[in-house]
Amino acid sequence: MTESTIVSYVGPNKPGLISQTIDCLTKLGGNIGDLSFATLGKGCEYTLIYEMSEETKTSDVEKSLKALDSLSGDDLIVRDFQRDEEKGPSKKVTHRIIFSGGDQKGLISKIISTLDDHGALIVRMNAEKIEGKESDQYISRFSISIRDEKAPACLAAVVAIASELKLLFRYETN
Repeated sequence: MTESTIVSYVGPNKPGLISQTIDCLTKLGGNIGDLSFATLGKGCEYTLIYEMSEETKTSDVEKSLKALDSLSGDDLIVRDFQRDEEKGPSKKVTHRIIFSGGDQKGLISKIISTLDDHGALIVRMNAEKIEGKESDQYISRFSISIRDEKAPACLAAVVAIASELKLLFRYETN
């Protein structure tokens, strides 16, 4: 079993942040697994799984990353990450769902509850506010994994939410 760490950074978005991190980890001899990056306001969130070489320890990864100019101590967390080798929920995206429109209190909660009720697994989600001259618009994107037999009822329920809240709605399948 490969030893892995999870590296998480939440802090200022700086030039060189991703490239310096990847270069540092590559020099340690391991492999980058799943990676996620998002700008959040003036900051960012950056998370990745690092599969360490046999001679590398989690403390080595943390020490090397904290020495980088682009990363600061309190904004960085490096810890062991145990992967379950048993088959679990799929991270394969089967559907992408996009809502857009004006601010709707509780929208994200309604969508997530509906997805949960229909057995969908959220693989990735993103919501952003786009400031407009007349009003702000919101775009919410969900990448989900759902079994074929449950997809029609789930999508119908999601369409009902969009219709009820007068939102633009679009989905695509893989």
